[in-house]
Amino acid sequence: MKGSFRDVQGVRILDLSGKITIGAGDVELRRLVEEALAAGKNHVLVNLKDVTHIDSSGIGELVACFTSVKRRGGAMKLLNLPPKINDILQVTQLITVFDVFDDEAEAIASFAG
Repeated sequence: MKGSFRDVQGVRILDLSGKITIGAGDVELRRLVEEALAAGKNHVLVNLKDVTHIDSSGIGELVACFTSVKRRGGAMKLLNLPPKINDILQVTQLITVFDVFDDEAEAIASFAG
């Protein structure tokens, strides 16, 4: 997995691509979220548009990161879910845990509310 970040209106956007799987992508995701929190960015938007695959370890890491951000008084939301990942979150009922957006501007605005 490759990951980069950008800050837009006080929101740290993590742009991810490739596979979020055990031993590689999950570690990178955790690093990006920890860096955001260390930089005082506790509004995190995870852009999954270019993610091609996620395994149970990747799903677990998404949940762990969500919990870490929430514990710090922040919020982590998901953007641009590919159909496969959306299906996994539906089946596991995790879709009810995350706020999910298809529009970046709308997602950014949701942190202000």
